[in-house]
Amino acid sequence: MSDAQKYWQANIRLVIGCLVVWFTVSFGFGILLVEQLNSIRILGGYPLGFWFAQQGSIYTFVALIFFYAWRMNKLDRKFNVHED
Repeated sequence: MSDAQKYWQANIRLVIGCLVVWFTVSFGFGILLVEQLNSIRILGGYPLGFWFAQQGSIYTFVALIFFYAWRMNKLDRKFNVHED
C-alpha cells in the first residue's frame, strides 16, 4: 500500500470517528436517550437530555472541528504533506 493510500485511509478513519461521536451526541444523547438523561440535572437545574439536545451537540460539533484540524495537522506532518 502506498503512502498516499495510507494517508487517505487514516483521513477517512478520522472523519468516520468524528461523525460517530457527533451522531452519538446529537442523535443518541439528544433524541434516543433524552428521557434517561433528563433525570440528571446540571447548571442550575437544567435536565441533561435537554442540554444535549439544545447546546451539547453544538459544543461537541465545534470541539470536533478543532480536534479534526489538530489531528489532520499531525497526520499531514506524519505523511509529509503539510504546508510550511
